[in-house]
Amino acid sequence: MRNTYMAKPEQVQRRWFVVDAEGQTLGRLASEVASILRGKHKPTFTPHVDTGDHVIVINASKVVVTGKKAQNKLYYRHTGYPGGLRAETFAELMQKKPEQAVYRAVKGMLPHNRLGRAMIKKLRVYAGDQHEHAAQKPEKWEIRG
Repeated sequence: MRNTYMAKPEQVQRRWFVVDAEGQTLGRLASEVASILRGKHKPTFTPHVDTGDHVIVINASKVVVTGKKAQNKLYYRHTGYPGGLRAETFAELMQKKPEQAVYRAVKGMLPHNRLGRAMIKKLRVYAGDQHEHAAQKPEKWEIRG
């Protein structure tokens, strides 16, 4: 009789990957990054355990969207006050905080529970090509395209 392997949180080996977002489509990039954060690229993947790796996304300001999404895609937030719903387009968000567009796209592809909240903490997004995680010796991850 064979048993299904279940990863235990204390046995998970975490690696660091750096992903270059330059010229990448936002959704395709985000789904790949979410998959790495979940650990789906590992043979030890277990759905109810955080088996994923750390991901550093660089050049977030150079990510692209197809069609008319730059003008039509809206991001909503609420100030907390009555009537405080604010909306801004993808283009406006990329002008102010390009990291936020990638971060929100990846977050939406992770589980919406405490496991997903733990996974998103392993994501670091930078607008430029510099990051401060050289000490972790991150490996370059090529996006399948």
